Amino acid sequence: MITRREAAQFLDIPPEMAKRHGIPARISQEELAAMDENPPAWLAQSRANRTGKRPVWTTLECVICGQTETARPKKWWPEFTYVYCQHHDPGELPELPAEWVRSEYDGIGTRFIGVVDVALPGS
Repeated sequence: MITRREAAQFLDIPPEMAKRHGIPARISQEELAAMDENPPAWLAQSRANRTGKRPVWTTLECVICGQTETARPKKWWPEFTYVYCQHHDPGELPELPAEWVRSEYDGIGTRFIGVVDVALPGS
């Protein structure tokens, strides 16, 4: 049995949609596979409406230790160069190239810091 949240990740839908359309708190993998293969009308419509601009779910992976977490990306998240666990020292990150600048964003997922590295103009 898997949780509703895991089912939502598998179906690539928000957890709120899974609950609204009656996916139980626990569902068997067989039931979930059957739903994926023969989607109900609401799921087929949801998939047809996807524009592909922003994923429903994303996997965050620490560049230092490899810990992962599946999270719902927020609208304000930029395209991260790296993410790393909050307990790591920023000095453990890959070296920043000369003429580049690094920005950090706290509060990514439940335990990550996002990093965006960009080249300075004219470099």
